[in-house]
Amino acid sequence: MATVAVTDDTFDAEVKNSEIPVVVDFWAEWCGPCKQIGPALEEISGEMEGKVKVVKVDVDANPNSPAAMGVRGIPALFLFKDGQVVSNMMGAKPKAALIDWINDSI
Repeated sequence: MATVAVTDDTFDAEVKNSEIPVVVDFWAEWCGPCKQIGPALEEISGEMEGKVKVVKVDVDANPNSPAAMGVRGIPALFLFKDGQVVSNMMGAKPKAALIDWINDSI
């Protein structure tokens, strides 16, 4: 399963109402570190399918969701479980660190 693009309009349905934990990646097209972690998040999405869902929110096209989450810099990753934030991480990290973070949080 590939990552899912989420908008301000679909954020609650895709993230807060999800049956499984959700990793939300707040990113932008112009953000170098965001592009660095993109492939790792795609791989994680496939490898952890059914265990966790990975979604991406373009902060330029969808300013309300990151504002509501208090995002000040990108990439910003938030892990939601049962509709609540259980952990967050700022900045680009290697794939192994992302997997460890997800496993520790779910």
